[in-house]
Amino acid sequence: MAKDYYATLGVRRDASQEEIKKAYRRLARELHPDVNPDPATQERFKEITAAYEVLSDPQKRQMHDMGGDPFGGAGGGGAGFGAGFPFSDIMDAFFGTASASRGPRSRARRGRNATIRVELDLAESGFGTTRELVVDTAILCEVCQGSGAAAGTHPDTCDMCHGRGEVSQVTRSFLGQVMTSRPCPQCGGFGSVIRHPCQECSGDGRVRTRRTIKVRIPAGVEDGTHIQLAGEGEVGPGGGPPGDLFLEIVERPHPTFERRGDDLHCTVSIPMTAAALGTSLTMETLDGAEQIDVRPGTQSGQVIPLYARGVQRLNESGRGDLLIHVNVETPMKLDPEQEELLRKLSQLRGEERPPGKFAPGQQGFFSRLKDAFNGR
Repeated sequence: MAKDYYATLGVRRDASQEEIKKAYRRLARELHPDVNPDPATQERFKEITAAYEVLSDPQKRQMHDMGGDPFGGAGGGGAGFGAGFPFSDIMDAFFGTASASRGPRSRARRGRNATIRVELDLAESGFGTTRELVVDTAILCEVCQGSGAAAGTHPDTCDMCHGRGEVSQVTRSFLGQVMTSRPCPQCGGFGSVIRHPCQECSGDGRVRTRRTIKVRIPAGVEDGTHIQLAGEGEVGPGGGPPGDLFLEIVERPHPTFERRGDDLHCTVSIPMTAAALGTSLTMETLDGAEQIDVRPGTQSGQVIPLYARGVQRLNESGRGDLLIHVNVETPMKLDPEQEELLRKLSQLRGEERPPGKFAPGQQGFFSRLKDAFNGR
């Protein structure tokens, strides 16, 4: 009595190929020997596999519908999978990915990304600039327009895989005869062969050259910042889409200012007398010359802020600050006249006891000068 393969898979006689495939996938996941090693289950797995082999093949399915033997008496369903049963369908039943990898692959692939270093001065990184960069990269071959074939020719269909991009091999396993597929060794999986490569690009579809691009560096970038230029990288093999170009910012050290985020820091040294009496300084900033007022009694380590004199904030409005750190210089050597003047000042303030010694617990003149200006 002929087997009813529709009943074996549990589908209607007018079921579509997609319905048959879904039914086989569902049953294969339940009955595969790796999942259920029971001998009865293995026989059942062979039956559904044989049923799928018949119903997935239009010619064998027609023969089955007419009451014939699709296996020609070879014991379909009980003796294995039949000659050349595609093993990829079993993999597809478990992972759902085998069918997606079938067929020739495209020669056109996305190009690689590229990174170049751009050195900037503090003013350029702080306020932005425009640069012309020379890039050594791959561009589309203008002779073959990315096809890789010489002018007047085109890639030929591979005579080994007949354009499929893969070749099949039948082997025997515990499941019977199975068919495995691998990329065609003659065409590399492309399904076509370039017999007459383009002389300009040697069949790659692209050539290397140097080109100049103008880029705008935004204000506020700092050392280590990466800027992405989409589509400015290398063109891919076979005329594929280009990758991206990344600019790595390298900020040169400034002789005066140290950058900390959006703020700038610097140090100025002033004499002790200027700190005590107050003074005015002229400093060159990124915005030009600025007049700095030092108040009387300024102490060493005190910070004088200049607001909004730092660098521009990246992708935001406003600027950082310029912070001036004051260093008060104490004279290391005094001539007799200078020493006498300082002693008289010390006596006037009642800070020094003859013969030049300080009372226990009393600080020296330069330390007490700080207290005097603080009103202690």
